[in-house]
Amino acid sequence: MVMKAWRDGAAMELWQALVHEAAGEQGQTLDQAQEAYLVFVLLRYQRERDLLARTQALEWLHAQQQTGQLRADALRDVGDRCLLIAGLFPGLAQRRRVSEDYFIDLGRGAYAEVADSGRSATAELFAQLAAGYISLVATLRAMRAPGAVLLSR
Repeated sequence: MVMKAWRDGAAMELWQALVHEAAGEQGQTLDQAQEAYLVFVLLRYQRERDLLARTQALEWLHAQQQTGQLRADALRDVGDRCLLIAGLFPGLAQRRRVSEDYFIDLGRGAYAEVADSGRSATAELFAQLAAGYISLVATLRAMRAPGAVLLSR
């Protein structure tokens, strides 16, 4: 248990440092909520093996069939995965023969839908994330720049 907490803490600190540095390099100003959420997404998906194998449009359609919190969670997941793909793996759009903005538009729209259907605190956060989606993508892209340690594993 202590070892797991140590690993999680170290990973969180590493992601925080990388996000903060990348945002600064891009001249992006992420507020505390955006930075914390981006770190949360990176931590949550750092071991995801099938991130690139999923078809996000189908995941979005599946989310539309859900109701209540299940719908919000599914849309959040689509927004999160599109954010990571657009920021860290932008070449996937070309390989899938879609525009580079495809994942950005789909992810931003998913966050906006979460905002529209959420409680006040959740709605406010996801409205802010949707509005700042381009800045979040730019920060992730800066993390994958030549020489960045992020993709060296």
